[in-house]
Amino acid sequence: MNYETLAGTETVDKTISALAGRGVVAVLANNRTDALEKVKSIIPPGASVMNGSSRTLEEIGFVDYLKSGAHGWRNLHEEILAEKDSTKQAMLRKQAVLSDYYLGSVHAVTETGQLVVASNSGSQLPHIVFTSPNLIFVVGIQKITPHLDAALARVREYVLPLEDRRMKEAGYGGSAISKLLIFEREPDFMGRKVQLIFVNEKLGF
Repeated sequence: MNYETLAGTETVDKTISALAGRGVVAVLANNRTDALEKVKSIIPPGASVMNGSSRTLEEIGFVDYLKSGAHGWRNLHEEILAEKDSTKQAMLRKQAVLSDYYLGSVHAVTETGQLVVASNSGSQLPHIVFTSPNLIFVVGIQKITPHLDAALARVREYVLPLEDRRMKEAGYGGSAISKLLIFEREPDFMGRKVQLIFVNEKLGF
């Protein structure tokens, strides 16, 4: 199966509708520039922001924009890295799960509206499942799969080998799927806002 093929318009529309039924507000950006502008329009000045490690966020220019400081947000990731005391830095990492906004991507989205996120450390999962009141996922439309089995296959057959190679090239021991999240829906009673920006490009793994 080719995991890099862009989904068609009908499939994207179907998936956006399915996500709405699961408590996820999804839109389609024309390209990576449009996606970044949509992200910038969502987050208000003064909000605390945390992001996961994401090739997609790098590719749309969000990571560089966040580092630039030209946004008026509180960059929690920057605050963590600026703290040189290891004990204090560990505490800041734990506190960062309470960020006003959390941004990242997912590894697959099913046409029926399920999100699949694979992780080795699991550090991004608290934000996604509970702690952050606002989630923003940015996702290339090549990540849309027909069903959950195909989504899981995408993670194991395509995403993991690429991530493993990336980590080894960076001088680490590789990667593994230690934690696997299937995000079925966001219940209304949680009071959170989950938004997903599809991008009409191949982005990320």
